[in-house]
Amino acid sequence: MTTIIICLPAAIILFGIYFLNLPLFGKAPSGERLERIKKSPNYKNGKFHNIHFTPTLTEGYSMTGILYQQLFEKFPNRIPENEIPSVKTNLKNLKTTENVLVWFGHSSYFIQLNGKKFLIDPIFSGNASPIPGSVKAFNGSNEYQAEDFPEIDYLLITHDHYDHLDYPTILKLKDKINHIICGLGVGAHFEHWGFDSNKIIEKDWNETEILTNDIKIHTTSARHFSGRGFIRNNTLWLSFVLETPTHKLFLGGDSGYDTHFAEIGRKHGPFDLAILENGQYNLAWEAIHLLPKQFVKAADELHTKKVIPVHSSKFVLAQHAWNEPLNEISDYYKNGDFNYALATPRIGETVNLDDDKQTFSEWWK
Repeated sequence: MTTIIICLPAAIILFGIYFLNLPLFGKAPSGERLERIKKSPNYKNGKFHNIHFTPTLTEGYSMTGILYQQLFEKFPNRIPENEIPSVKTNLKNLKTTENVLVWFGHSSYFIQLNGKKFLIDPIFSGNASPIPGSVKAFNGSNEYQAEDFPEIDYLLITHDHYDHLDYPTILKLKDKINHIICGLGVGAHFEHWGFDSNKIIEKDWNETEILTNDIKIHTTSARHFSGRGFIRNNTLWLSFVLETPTHKLFLGGDSGYDTHFAEIGRKHGPFDLAILENGQYNLAWEAIHLLPKQFVKAADELHTKKVIPVHSSKFVLAQHAWNEPLNEISDYYKNGDFNYALATPRIGETVNLDDDKQTFSEWWK
C-alpha cells in the first residue's frame, strides 16, 4: 500500500510532464526571438500586456463560482438539436478575379482578394481543446477539411489559443501554406512543428507588411491574452487590417471592448467590412470577449460599411445558448439605427466582397 501511495503521485506527475511536452502545445519563444520580444513596448516583466488593465474575471466573480456553474448548473440550448445548416463552396474552383469571403464557423474564414488567398485561424479537427474528445464541434459545423483548400498564400493567426491555432489542422495544411503572419512569439510554435522559418512573419502591434504591389496588411491591437500551457502572455495576440486600393477589411481576433476599436477606426477606417467576435461571452469575462451590446459599439467605432459576427456556431465555450449571439445581434440591428449592414452567412456560404447589396438568411432560427 505504501508503494502505491508513493508511486501513484509520481506516475501522475510523470504523465503530466509527458503530456505537456506533446508537440501540440508548441514551444515557448527563446533565443533571438525572445530578444526581439523583449524590445516590444507591449512586453514588460516577462509577458505581454494589453493597453489597459485587463482582469481575468470581472469584479464580483470567482473561478470557483464559475466552475460550480459549469459542473452543477444546467444551461438550456447550448448545443443545437439539429445539424448546423451549411453549404460547400468549392474553394479550388474560384476564379482569381473573384473577391470573396467564406466563413467556416467560429473564427475561421477564407478570403480571396486581388487574386491572393488568405486563411484565418483555421480549426477543422473537430475539437477546440488539447484534450481529445472534448469541446466538440457541433454536428454539421465541421464540413471543411484541409483537402478542400487550394494553395494558401497567407495564413493569418490572431493568437495561439487552441480554438484559433489548431495543431492537427495546421499539420494537414502544412504543404499548402506559403507564408504565415502572426504575433510576436507565435512563430516558435510553427518552427517547432517543422515550418521553414523563412515562411514566418512575426509582427508587433501597429506594424505594416507589404505583401504585393497592391496588397498590404497592418497589425493592430486587441484586448485579450495568449498561451497554450500554464504560461500566459508569452506570445502576442492581435488583429489585422487587410488593405488594397479598392478594399479595406478589419479582421478582428478575440478581444474585449476597449479604446482600441475607436483608435483603429480613426487610423485605418473607414472599412468596407469588419469581422468581429460575437460569442463565447459572459459578464464574468467581458474584459476579454465582446458582449453583444459592445459588438454593436465596436462596429460603429470602426466606421465599417458591413460587419460579420464570428466566434460562434461551432463550439460550446460559454454558458449562453448556441444561437443567442446571432439572435442578440440581429435584434439590435433590427431595432436600431445603424450606419452599417449586418451580414450573417451560413458556414460555407460565399460572401461577395464587391456586392454591397448581398443579403443573408436568419439560418440559425
